[in-house]
Amino acid sequence: MKYSTILVGTDGSESSLLAADRAAEISARDGAQLIVVCAYHPLTAKEQSILAATVGPTSMYQVAGTEAAEQVSAAASQRAGAAGVPDAQVRLVEGDPGQALLSVAAESSADLIVVGNRGINTLSGRLLGSVPSDVSQRAPCDVLIVHTTEGGHA
Repeated sequence: MKYSTILVGTDGSESSLLAADRAAEISARDGAQLIVVCAYHPLTAKEQSILAATVGPTSMYQVAGTEAAEQVSAAASQRAGAAGVPDAQVRLVEGDPGQALLSVAAESSADLIVVGNRGINTLSGRLLGSVPSDVSQRAPCDVLIVHTTEGGHA
């Protein structure tokens, strides 16, 4: 199957960058448009730190602030360029990572979403949901969950 529009979610983690590498590989192979999606919350790093110290981390997938989202997206976009996709689009979306991917997929008529498997086999992922699990259950298109981390025991 050939894809025409591919989304990849990134939060700057090694898992998401490995997923971006795989998405770029498929995009280059198929001549597909690649869209790098980074969800973020409009908190400054200081606000995120205070919140984490007070109530614990709100999510291991959150990027705090526009500047951090731009840096995270640029890193994934550069990796895509090195893989032969020099014209990857970048979409920064305020809010939940899973919902951001689903929204951009619907808006862009994406036919493939690529995510890493981080969080899918953790206790918090099973209790609270993980981005790969959420996206795979609700996506309007194919989803590729790239094996980027070893499954953990909870």
